[in-house]
Amino acid sequence: MSSITDVYGAHHCPLKHLVPLDFEAVRTAPESYVWPKSDAFSCGEQLSVPVIDLMDPNATELIRQALETWGVFQLLNHGICSSLIEEVEYEARRLFALPAQQKLKVLRSTKGSTGYGLPRVAKHYPRHLWHEGFTVMGSPTDHARKLWPHDYERFCDVVENYQKAMKALAERLTRLILLSLSICDEEIRWLGSSSDSGSSNITAALQLNSYPPCPDPDDGQVMGIGPHTDTSLITILRQSDINGLEIFKDGVGWVPVPPVAGALVINLGDLLRFSQMLDSAASFIVQS
Repeated sequence: MSSITDVYGAHHCPLKHLVPLDFEAVRTAPESYVWPKSDAFSCGEQLSVPVIDLMDPNATELIRQALETWGVFQLLNHGICSSLIEEVEYEARRLFALPAQQKLKVLRSTKGSTGYGLPRVAKHYPRHLWHEGFTVMGSPTDHARKLWPHDYERFCDVVENYQKAMKALAERLTRLILLSLSICDEEIRWLGSSSDSGSSNITAALQLNSYPPCPDPDDGQVMGIGPHTDTSLITILRQSDINGLEIFKDGVGWVPVPPVAGALVINLGDLLRFSQMLDSAASFIVQS
């Protein structure tokens, strides 16, 4: 089976679609970043994405119902320490606060999957994205050394601890989702485990995102990321405390997903939807 890096390497992405805007250098949003007002991005009726407590005895059934009807839910009591989340958010802010020329030292290559830059999906949108990101797969050390030659260890330690915790949660959730579909343990042994006693077959990517405030929001709408679905099995998203995330629900339209204290957003990816195990996969946008 091809790795994510192999897949990206086979599909060249032009450099102009990888380099983010230098947000510190602009005072107004360039016209190419302003998205037209459109009913396509209007929110539907005021519905709420399901919120599920992982400690609930009925969590498996609640997850199945949420994914069948929404393709997404918010998860409480997920087991990720709040202090670890705060640490990785601090390190992300430290990264994105670096000067643009420093961040460009780790710009992802046109065939690469890791490093600094815009998401590869950016080339498919009619307007530019108000966004910058940093992707980690495996060890972040090589990139971190270029960003902080004399102070990279802290970033690496925090990111690696966060990756380990999130991968364990992803394995647990994937197992619960498959069990909710009446797939027995024997049939999902391929998942493996990332615990000390086993090895995992799940490939994970950590994506750090920054959506800076728009300097002139009254003059138009910029988009952190446009409508898209995730190409994974599942996505685990930490929102911070910022509004702007919306998901598309069939028959309703775009529904805002306000942050819930302590919760993570869990989204069904294309791999599960395309396998016809579940039909609902949420489309996302992030407005800045």
